[in-house]
Amino acid sequence: MKDENNTLVFALGGLGEVGKNMYCVMHKDEIIIVDSGVMFPEDDLLGIDYVIPDYTFLKENESKIKALVITHGHEDHIGGIPFLLQCVNIPRIYAPAQAAALIEKKLIERNIKYKNMVIYNENTRIKTKFFKIDFFRTTHSIPDSHGLSIDTPNGLIVMTGDFKMDLTPIGPMFDIHKMAEIGKKGVKLLMSDSTNAIVPGTSVSESVVDENLSEIFENEKDGRIILATFASNIYRLKHIIEICKKNKRKVALFGRSMDTSIEIAAKCGYIKDKDIIVSTEEAKALKPSQVCLLCTGSQGEPLAALSRIANGSHRQIKLMPNDIVIFSSSPIPGNAASVAKTINKLYLNGVKVYTNTNSDIHSSGHANQDELKLMIRLINPKYFAPYHGEYRMLKMHCDIANLCDIPKDNTFILENGDVLKLTKNKVIRGNKVTAGDVYVDGSRIGDVGNVVIKDRNLMSNNGIMVIIANIDFNNKKLLGIPMVTTRGYILVNENEALIKQIEKNAERIIATKLKDRNVTYNDIKNELINGLMPFLLKATGRVPIIMPIIMDIKNYIKEK
Repeated sequence: MKDENNTLVFALGGLGEVGKNMYCVMHKDEIIIVDSGVMFPEDDLLGIDYVIPDYTFLKENESKIKALVITHGHEDHIGGIPFLLQCVNIPRIYAPAQAAALIEKKLIERNIKYKNMVIYNENTRIKTKFFKIDFFRTTHSIPDSHGLSIDTPNGLIVMTGDFKMDLTPIGPMFDIHKMAEIGKKGVKLLMSDSTNAIVPGTSVSESVVDENLSEIFENEKDGRIILATFASNIYRLKHIIEICKKNKRKVALFGRSMDTSIEIAAKCGYIKDKDIIVSTEEAKALKPSQVCLLCTGSQGEPLAALSRIANGSHRQIKLMPNDIVIFSSSPIPGNAASVAKTINKLYLNGVKVYTNTNSDIHSSGHANQDELKLMIRLINPKYFAPYHGEYRMLKMHCDIANLCDIPKDNTFILENGDVLKLTKNKVIRGNKVTAGDVYVDGSRIGDVGNVVIKDRNLMSNNGIMVIIANIDFNNKKLLGIPMVTTRGYILVNENEALIKQIEKNAERIIATKLKDRNVTYNDIKNELINGLMPFLLKATGRVPIIMPIIMDIKNYIKEK
């Protein structure tokens, strides 16, 4: 990439989507990476565990990478680190304390050894040949969240990370004074969180949420309380534990991520009342009024604790008539149907349910429109590029920037891979770098592509048909009738006439193809697929995945 005197800024993930955040700043032979996240797959990505960015550009420019800087510890910002380290050498990772503890846990679980992690705070400064990086504290739904100011040879870049402007937070206040100081220096480019750009006004303060949760606990003194929230929202977990202590309830944890979060929060000093946490067996021995079950499943995940409790499939917890279930969360995009399904099941079981629709018991960790305006006014950038959001969010955020006196020509709605060039005098669009989605299936990275996903979707909708044929290739003879079996397409026992027709058609196709002089296995397989598809479509109105299995009988016998 030529542009030796320009500073290049681009995203490998996080634009046009909510998730897999990864942003890069490059000048000559230095690259700083900001965040390395994952995105959880949509329903059509069958069998996929995570979606990560395409690391091709970083592999090709590995020697230029100086550091990976983490803004905070959410999965969409740190979840990709184990996969990145398997593909690319990262000389150093800078992360705040909470994120560093979560990253270490991830690396241990995947047996990845990495020793070059540095814990930073808002007073840390990172210097390389071309870059100077400073941090400012923000308020978010996880502790130790920060924004970055990156001083480059072509001007100052500010990346906000995820943030909200909570004037009465439970944890530390966002550093409004440092933000204003950075703004006074003259910021060339601001890249700001767009997740809630379509939401007017200001977000609910976390202190309001805590007041409402306290009120519910004080009013519901008789039944057992089951509370689902985001495991990463440490300050809320801390306050819930404090409320339980005040109301003489013990806390039992359900869900692996909840266990991990409480463990790390205690290690980092955020939660000090660990004596109030009891085991499942201890909780069962207590009266319902003395227990709070703190669990995962606020997003209706099928295998999470609350979903299994609602389904009646949890091995340790069964719902009781006087239970009170609290959803201290809001559905993230794409999860509304799953959450509604879980809530309906809870109501069917006769329990009392509190959600954010009937009480302010959750607050987003992202800034609404008025807070976004405040950030723009504080940083006062010359150019603006919204990030972290779907296209409609990015577009609305640009409109907000226009209202805050940033000219339309100075705003950029980018896609992953689009490059912004910072020159001495201006910011303009550049070329593109390689960017896209890579699928993680178990421990395999990138082995599953669009063709495999298409086949999986086809199998899930239309099923599969296997045709087994025994052929003597030396004598070019089909031995017996091909055997047909299906899964997810038609029931063999109830469609015997159709199965016989398929067998006859397969027999005819193979016999015809064997007359070719140099016929091969693949020739017969392709002929079976192409020849049977029109017949199956006409007979049933759909076509399954057709999988021919050809056995060369004589060769098989000789090998034996």
